[in-house]
Amino acid sequence: MTKRVWTPVSYLAPSLILRQQAIGHDGPMPLYAALGIITLPFLWIGMSMSVRRAADAGLSPWFGITFIVPIINYVAMAVLACLPTTARTAAWNDESAPPPSVQMDAGAKRAILAVLVSVVEALGMTALAVYGLGSYGAVLFLVTPCLIGATAARIYNTPQPRPLGATLVVAIFGILAAGGSILLVGIEGLLCLAMAFPIAAALAVLGALVAWAISARSLAGPAPAALVLVLLPGAAGVEAMVVKPELRAVTTSVEIDAPPDAVWPNVIGFSELPAPPEWFFKLGIAYPQRARIDGSGVGAVRHCEFSTGPFVEPVTVWDPPHRLAFDVRAEPPSMQEWSPYAHVNAPHLEGYMVSKQGEFRLTALPNQRTRVEGTTYYTLAIFPESYWVTYSDALLHAIHGRVLSHIKNLSERNGGTVAPRE
Repeated sequence: MTKRVWTPVSYLAPSLILRQQAIGHDGPMPLYAALGIITLPFLWIGMSMSVRRAADAGLSPWFGITFIVPIINYVAMAVLACLPTTARTAAWNDESAPPPSVQMDAGAKRAILAVLVSVVEALGMTALAVYGLGSYGAVLFLVTPCLIGATAARIYNTPQPRPLGATLVVAIFGILAAGGSILLVGIEGLLCLAMAFPIAAALAVLGALVAWAISARSLAGPAPAALVLVLLPGAAGVEAMVVKPELRAVTTSVEIDAPPDAVWPNVIGFSELPAPPEWFFKLGIAYPQRARIDGSGVGAVRHCEFSTGPFVEPVTVWDPPHRLAFDVRAEPPSMQEWSPYAHVNAPHLEGYMVSKQGEFRLTALPNQRTRVEGTTYYTLAIFPESYWVTYSDALLHAIHGRVLSHIKNLSERNGGTVAPRE
């Protein structure tokens, strides 16, 4: 489906982002959704077998959690494969006795402590990854939620194992509390946290399942789990150094009942657009309002004004009435985040989804008609890219659609109307 060859050697790339770039983005989006779903059972098998192998080798089962830490997991799997079996497996293999019942008061105290620790983990890793390393990578979005669920479950099931259902509820509350704390300190806004929640919740549940299994069969101390937390900053730092975002292109087209000569003036500049009816634009997503151009030819500067500010676009190709291309010299935030505060400077709004270039191509069709294609070239430095591009590509198509529909209406009105411009 992607027209690319995928071999076992590709798994040697230490970063999940680099592996994703090796696959490419040529296939349809359902392909990547299917790959994500198919990956989940293997992720569970890898984690659960690593935990069991650690216990079988006489180590703390928590050592098996290193399976989810990028780069370190290769070393951990090699070590686990070489260690011999020991006799210290009785507690792990004893599945006959169910977890004993405990007093609700004690469980509530452990649950509160687990949620508080989740908040500390989330704030610490977010501050380190986003502000310290400038990275929205796999360690932040995949490993951290999994470990939040695991540590919350471990705390809740100490000193006595508790029911699985209650453990999973505590893990989910830990993720919710983590997101709420990030919202309250103004690191992120509500909309982006809501979009990240499905991934975070699923991975927190996965981590909680592993930790619950360990707690139900072993009284291993928390030191190995703490070691994984200590290794996270190093893994995040390596990832931030080696990962570079890939240039993406999104193209939308429309057919207009007017010749290219009548369409061209409305491409280089167009009048006020009506207010957007789409619900997602009303959530704070930036949308185009008008466009004007200063000068003509290569070197002219186009100003496409959005609800959050203007794009400044110096023209690089001027070929009327066939092609207009431009670079993006400055751009506004991609959205206005929802937050308890009047303004929140979420780091991902600047420098992570970056428009690089844009162009319009006009193709003459029979019967005095024109096909107009609008393309935006951009980079997205947020992992997992295949998840977030579902939103970013859809957003760009919606923005293109508004602009192209407006150009179509202007061009078809009385055979083509020249929009006012400077």
